[in-house]
Amino acid sequence: MRLNRNGGFALFLIACGALILLDKVGFGFGWLMGYLIPLAMVGLGFYGVKNGKTFFGWVIMVIGAIILLGKFTGFIGILIAIGLIGYGVTSLKKNATY
Repeated sequence: MRLNRNGGFALFLIACGALILLDKVGFGFGWLMGYLIPLAMVGLGFYGVKNGKTFFGWVIMVIGAIILLGKFTGFIGILIAIGLIGYGVTSLKKNATY
């Protein structure tokens, strides 16, 4: 079996469909689909921009990025907290006199 140019996209569609069916059967991968759909939107938007469909590509890419940003807010909050703690520790070390 040889894959042609659209083989990768076809395999992606098959994998998405299999994940949806597995979720309906009882094997919960719903959290994965919550990330997969926005990532696919960003990827399809990039593909559209690359092939000359700039307006629709950017619209789809921005919508996917906004959805992903909403999903990663907890992780971004943790990164900001770690950064603030690190900055505070280095500020204390810099101002400490021995």
